[in-house]
Amino acid sequence: MPPTKAPSAAPAVSKLRAADVAYDAIESMIVTLQLKPGAPIVEADLIEITGLGRTPLREALMRMSSNGLIVQMPRRGLIVKDIEAAEHMTLIETRRVIERLIATSAARRASPQLRKDIYACGEQMVAAAEKADIGVFMAADQALDHVVHEACRNPSAVAAVIPLIIKCRRFWYAYQHEGDMHEAARCHMVLAKGIADGNEVEAAMGAEHLMDYLESYTRKVING
Repeated sequence: MPPTKAPSAAPAVSKLRAADVAYDAIESMIVTLQLKPGAPIVEADLIEITGLGRTPLREALMRMSSNGLIVQMPRRGLIVKDIEAAEHMTLIETRRVIERLIATSAARRASPQLRKDIYACGEQMVAAAEKADIGVFMAADQALDHVVHEACRNPSAVAAVIPLIIKCRRFWYAYQHEGDMHEAARCHMVLAKGIADGNEVEAAMGAEHLMDYLESYTRKVING
């Protein structure tokens, strides 16, 4: 049974953008577990869900394969990659280094408006955690990532960290019962405030605290 059909893409979407639209739609289904780990990738179903053609869909699937979201299995074709908690620890180790660079760069380079936007995203995460609203929390988390990435002005670091963030977000959806939204929001707020204040030390501390939290959370999942 395929996932619920998403809204069709706008007819005006160009061929250049169609692959991006397909990627975003399928990534969202994988991250939120509408397409579960181990599920087969059925092109016909995804064409119906996205409203896009076979060519942009295949381009999107190639990107997902390079990002490690899907894998080619003998005699099974493409499937959604399993979530491996132990492997997740090395992911966080790598992400820690890049996030510290992005945080300090954003604190140094953000425009006044981006500083305001970053702080507002942090506040939204704290408010969502108080209400235990996972949907708003994750949306604010994603918005914070986007604006911090814009602020840091380091496209190479952003390109390296995005696949890691996507996998962390999927891990959260899979094991959210083990998570602590309040602690996660607190760490993000330290990060957001440091960047908003132009304080590179505080921004780096926020990135470190966030990675510490993700690491302890992952260990909790592993130890069951």
